[in-house]
Amino acid sequence: MTTGVRRRMGVDERRQQLIGVALDLFSRRSPEDVSIDEIAAAAGISRPLVYHYFPGKQSLYEAALRRAADELAARFLEPLEGPLGARLLRVMGRFFDFVDEHGPGFSALMRGGPAVGSSTANAMIDGVRQAAYEQIITHLGVEDPPARLELVVRSWVSLAESTALIWLDGRRIPREELEIQLVHDFAALAAVSAAYDQEMAGIVLRVLSQEPAEGPFGDLLGRLSALAPAVPAVPAQRLPREST
Repeated sequence: MTTGVRRRMGVDERRQQLIGVALDLFSRRSPEDVSIDEIAAAAGISRPLVYHYFPGKQSLYEAALRRAADELAARFLEPLEGPLGARLLRVMGRFFDFVDEHGPGFSALMRGGPAVGSSTANAMIDGVRQAAYEQIITHLGVEDPPARLELVVRSWVSLAESTALIWLDGRRIPREELEIQLVHDFAALAAVSAAYDQEMAGIVLRVLSQEPAEGPFGDLLGRLSALAPAVPAVPAQRLPREST
């Protein structure tokens, strides 16, 4: 009979192990409900040893938050190949994979959890949003985004975040439907902005010209066309005359 020998971890390796253990626990339960004792037990070490690597729970929480933020930001990385609608749909699939796997952790990341008011936590959250924004702008092929395009993309990133948080509360809508709906939401936001601005119209028309009929954007057009006959005609509105 042989006896297993526990391998001694280096400082960085142990820190990474504790971050992984903490992130796993925070992903399954609210961070406020996870104790240092539980983290130590899950890592197979003593409570004092946890404090040897991290000064307190807040420090360990922020380290776990940083890993979660980096992983979430990476979900928006997508090769610049193929129609935009299909790319966005793949991004939403990976985004909801993360949300599904790290429910409480995702909520803590976006709402702040026990780190509410922490400049470190807020900077992490802003970093995820900025990374998502920059990725979408890159996919649109716009080097100097106009103000309306920035508004559309940042609004859409916030919408995806809010949608995921609401979905986690009961998961009452199939996630696959929300993924395609969010891609449609992006197209709708861009189209409305295009109606007000010629530069945005040019960007939207360029994107649509590269979209196949069977893609996500084509699907949206088909759904709207099917809905149109059921919508009652709206009388034309008369514009008020300018005062002379």
